[in-house]
Amino acid sequence: MNVPFLELKPAYLELKEEFDAAYHRVMNSGWYLLGQELEAFEGEYATYCEAEHCIGVASGLDALVLGLRAFGIGPGDEVIVPSHTFVATWLAVSQVGAVPVPIEPDLQTYNIDANRIEAAISPQTRAIIPVHLYGQPADMDQIMQIADQHNLVVIEDAAQAQGALYKGRKTGSLGHAAAHSFYPGKNLGAFADGGAVTTTDSSIADRVRILRNYGSKIKYHYEEAGFNSRLDELQAAFLRVRLANLDEWNGRRQQVAAAYTDLLTGSPSITLPTVPTWANPVWHLYVIRVLNRDRMQSQLAEVGIGTQIHYPIPAHKTKAYPQFNAASQPITESISETCLSLPIGPHVDIDYVIELLKKKGDVLC
Repeated sequence: MNVPFLELKPAYLELKEEFDAAYHRVMNSGWYLLGQELEAFEGEYATYCEAEHCIGVASGLDALVLGLRAFGIGPGDEVIVPSHTFVATWLAVSQVGAVPVPIEPDLQTYNIDANRIEAAISPQTRAIIPVHLYGQPADMDQIMQIADQHNLVVIEDAAQAQGALYKGRKTGSLGHAAAHSFYPGKNLGAFADGGAVTTTDSSIADRVRILRNYGSKIKYHYEEAGFNSRLDELQAAFLRVRLANLDEWNGRRQQVAAAYTDLLTGSPSITLPTVPTWANPVWHLYVIRVLNRDRMQSQLAEVGIGTQIHYPIPAHKTKAYPQFNAASQPITESISETCLSLPIGPHVDIDYVIELLKKKGDVLC
């Protein structure tokens, strides 16, 4: 039996009755956009994130874009972003017409190195987007302190960190706003694309609500040129089911991560993820670093263990950003050349994975 890196169907099967009931509830309602299911989910998720407001949108990328737009960030502005992140963080900045300013990660946590941020601030800098990468929160106190000193907006990219804790506080309420993704593979995943913005700022929440709905608060009355970016009723209903089980399923991820750490600690060829004492990650991904990464990936595939690389090409080296191709981001480039993500999730049979790993003992040496 092979172990795929990601398998989505078991989530449906475990909660089949609840998901099916949610489907029939929405379909029988005859109301499919901006209705009671979305309103209920927004309230429940805002409470979960310890935020005042949640606004459902069509994707995690849209959540970042609308968040930036709500703060008035656009052409002529600079936004500090991690150099090591999924490209959507950069794309959101580009889509509002601003310029991404990449900052290298902390090699221990893979998150943006807060100690490098201040040196990158210019008169054009308007915002910082820290990413809680792989499910582990960034060092938000230091980032917020820098932002306060320089009058900058902080928008958390919490797409991979639903439920993670920073010094006992939930991600999604640590900055001025936060963007969330409900892509199916996320810890809190829908069955299609989806996203949300959380914030404690009522004026920002109101602006995101207007922007997501063509720029309209009242039908056919347009306050500005907005977007069509709405989390639909069906996905909101499914997310309510998933949200009720999120902490339990995050706990299962933590058990899988602990099992990997117990097995792999001491392996001379593998660098394990580091967790600061103030962080309680939710392990969206379990990422190791290996000098001969491609060889290990091939060897694990031989015994049926699926893996992925997050991320093989840094944003500054992609064709999407030719103006950055000559830039040197050595830490990010080193991570991209050595990182390997092992299977993790609430339905991974970790005992079987460990058994397969032990059979391939030379991989661990």
